[in-house]
Amino acid sequence: MSLIATSSQHKVVIGLGATGKSVVRYLLRHGHTPLVVDSRDNPPGLTAFNREFPQISVETGPLSVNTLLAASLIIASPGISLSEPVLQQAIAEGIPVVGDIELFAQALLRKQSTAKLAAITGSNGKSTVTTLLGKMAEVAGVPVRVGGNIGVPVLDLLDDPLPELFVLELSSFQLETTYSLAPTVATVLNMSADHMDRYPSMVEYHRAKQRIYRGAEAFVVNREDPLSQGPLSRDRRETSFGLDQPDLKQFGVRKVGGESWLAQGNENLLPVGALAMVGKHNIANALAALAMGRVVGLPMDAMLSVLRTFPGLTHRCERVADLHGVTYVNDSKGTNVGATQAALNGLATPVRKIVLIAGGDGKGADFSALGKSADTLRGMISIGVDGDKIAQVFADQCTTIRADSMADAVGKARTMAHSGDYVLLSPACASFDMYRNFEARGDDFRKIVTALSENAEAGQ
Repeated sequence: MSLIATSSQHKVVIGLGATGKSVVRYLLRHGHTPLVVDSRDNPPGLTAFNREFPQISVETGPLSVNTLLAASLIIASPGISLSEPVLQQAIAEGIPVVGDIELFAQALLRKQSTAKLAAITGSNGKSTVTTLLGKMAEVAGVPVRVGGNIGVPVLDLLDDPLPELFVLELSSFQLETTYSLAPTVATVLNMSADHMDRYPSMVEYHRAKQRIYRGAEAFVVNREDPLSQGPLSRDRRETSFGLDQPDLKQFGVRKVGGESWLAQGNENLLPVGALAMVGKHNIANALAALAMGRVVGLPMDAMLSVLRTFPGLTHRCERVADLHGVTYVNDSKGTNVGATQAALNGLATPVRKIVLIAGGDGKGADFSALGKSADTLRGMISIGVDGDKIAQVFADQCTTIRADSMADAVGKARTMAHSGDYVLLSPACASFDMYRNFEARGDDFRKIVTALSENAEAGQ
C-alpha cells in the first residue's frame, strides 16, 4: 500500500536539509501538509525554509517522543540514525520510518514506470561512477536523470515525462530506510571502514550497503572485494569488474604487447593510457561504469568516448598544478581510510613518491590499514583533530610533521617533496573540525597551490 495514499494521515519529516526540503515539496505537490522537525535548536536555513513554506509548522530542538508517536508516517533524512531512541520507540509502535528513496521507489511503482534504474553504492568511487554513467547516457542520446546522494535529491527527479534511465548514487544511510527500490542494475563498488561513528561495526555497515541488491534484476560486483558480492541467488544476472584479466563477458585489464587495455573478456576496448582520469582506482571506476552501462543497454562507442575526455570529479584525485617538478593533487573527497588508500595506491609508482596531507575528523575510524601504503610515501603532514592518530601509523616508516593550517601543510609538504613526487591532500577524515565540508577544504588547498604556482610563473 502507498505510504502517502491519504492526505488525512499525519506525516512528520525529520531534517531541514536539502533532502528534507525536497520531501516537503513532494508531499505538498500530493496534497499533504507535513510537520517538520529538526534536532538542532537553530538549524541553518530555517529562515529561508519558513519563507519558502509559510504553511509548514517546524519544531526544533531535541526530537519529541509525543510528536513522533502521533505520526502515521515518519520520513527521516539520511543524517538521522535509526538507532535514535525516539525513532526506536516509533518503530516499536509500528509507525513506518522511511526516507526519500523509499518515497521515490513507491512513486515509480504508482506511475508504472518503465524507466531503467542504475543504483550505485560503495565506500569509495560511487560519485565518480554515478557521474560517468550519467554522462555516458547523455552522449548516447538516452534521456537520463542523475541524483540521490549526489546533486539533485531523488524526489526532484520525478517530473513527467520520466526519462529512460535514472542513475542514483545511494549512501548506506539512505539504504537503511529503503524497502521497495527495484533497480535494473545495482552495485556495491567496494567496502572499507567508514561511518564507524554511526555503525557499531563493519557488519552493520556492510548489511546496510547490501540492501541495494534487494529487488535488483542484475548485479555488478567487484571481484577483488569479497564484501562487494551480492546475495546468492539462482536467477540473478551478475557481471564483475576488476584490475586483473577478465573472464568471458566480464570487465578487467588485459596486457597486450606491454600495453594495458580496458577489456571485456577477450575484447580490448581502450588503452589505459587513453583514460583522462588518473590513478588505478579510477581504472576500476571506469570498468564499473562500463559494466553497468552494458546492462542498461548503452552503446560501447559512446561510453568509451566519455572515458577519453572525463577528467574526474572535483576534489577526487584532481590534478591542481605542477610546481618545480612536483604534482599537487586534491583528493579532499577522500574522507575515509579506504579512499585514501585508493588514492595512494592509485598514484604511486616505483619512481614517484607521495607527500601526504591527512587528518581531520576521523569519525571513530581505525587508521592502521593506512600502514599498508607506507612504502608509497616520502612523508606525511598531519592536520586536524585526528591528524596525529594518522601520523602514529607512519611514525616508524617515514617523516611525519604537524601543521597548524592548510597553508602551513602545503608549505611544509612543498619543502619535503622531491622533483617527480606528488603532494596529495587525501585526509582519510571528514572536514568538519576545520571546514564546513570537504569541498571547502579542497577549495582552500587548490587556492593555496594555485597562488604558489602563479607566483612561481611570475618569478616571485
